[in-house]
Amino acid sequence: MAQTNILLEAGTNELEIIEFYIDEATEPGAKPYRAYYGVNVAKVLEIIRLPKVTGMPQTPHPCVIGTFNLRSRVIPLIDLSMWLGKPMARDENTKVIVSEFNKVINAFMVSGVTRIHRLSWSEVEPPSGYVAQFAANNFTGVVKFPDHIVLILDMEQIIWDLNPALAMKTDRQRAEAAIPEPERSAYKTLVVDDSNSIRRLIATYLEKDGFEVIQDVNGQNAWDRLAEWREAATKGGKPLTSSVNLVVTDIEMPSMDGHTLCKKIKDDPVLKQLPVVLFSSLINDQLYHKGLSVGADDQVTKPEVGTLAERARKLIEASR
Repeated sequence: MAQTNILLEAGTNELEIIEFYIDEATEPGAKPYRAYYGVNVAKVLEIIRLPKVTGMPQTPHPCVIGTFNLRSRVIPLIDLSMWLGKPMARDENTKVIVSEFNKVINAFMVSGVTRIHRLSWSEVEPPSGYVAQFAANNFTGVVKFPDHIVLILDMEQIIWDLNPALAMKTDRQRAEAAIPEPERSAYKTLVVDDSNSIRRLIATYLEKDGFEVIQDVNGQNAWDRLAEWREAATKGGKPLTSSVNLVVTDIEMPSMDGHTLCKKIKDDPVLKQLPVVLFSSLINDQLYHKGLSVGADDQVTKPEVGTLAERARKLIEASR
């Protein structure tokens, strides 16, 4: 099912989400409350009926209810309703969403799946108000339809919270290697990601290696900032590099995604000189071509964060 996302042209600010729901258990005899959620199609391998589940003697969290065998792969099953604190009313329609990102396969149990929506990232609003205050670690965006609201689930963050050992596995030796002081340069880097924790993590790695980091929460904010720097450079007669040397951006973001941001940068006669690095769990063999089509100078998966500073420095020096 994830293959359908390849049909979307890169740089059009479009995405496809699978809409699913959880029927929350209520009083006996009462109709369950149905809450709607979504996840990027690119992260979904398939949707199956609830298989036979084998219990585990020890689990990182009670919501990991066991494992099941899928074509010779043993996959952990997560009761998403339990993780969200909303006990689910189970029936014969219970479904399992099998997902893959950062080369790790997991499965999430849900009440059912409704449809696939093709949207513009401009229709995905950042979490605000109640959602931002109480569920910021679980959701990355909100989509409002006429008759219901869909919360975009951050499955990646859930997996990291359940198993911190999977969170941003890095090449520790390279990440921790000190760079000699004479080689350090305060390259100005704009880091764009809607996840506060990932932005801070990227900033930590880059700043440790002598980079100066500016942060933005989505592609639209970053584009507005870049446009201001472009105008200031043009009017002031200064090089653009006096404001910024590099852009590192996530792909999945509300308002404007990373592919669209990259394309806008590379289509701009002034900004196109900036190296752009796509940094995302979505980068794989099937989707790598999308980054190439929008002119990305490099594409780094999140487990490779330890190599980011070295690769960024080479791009900046080559652009000079």
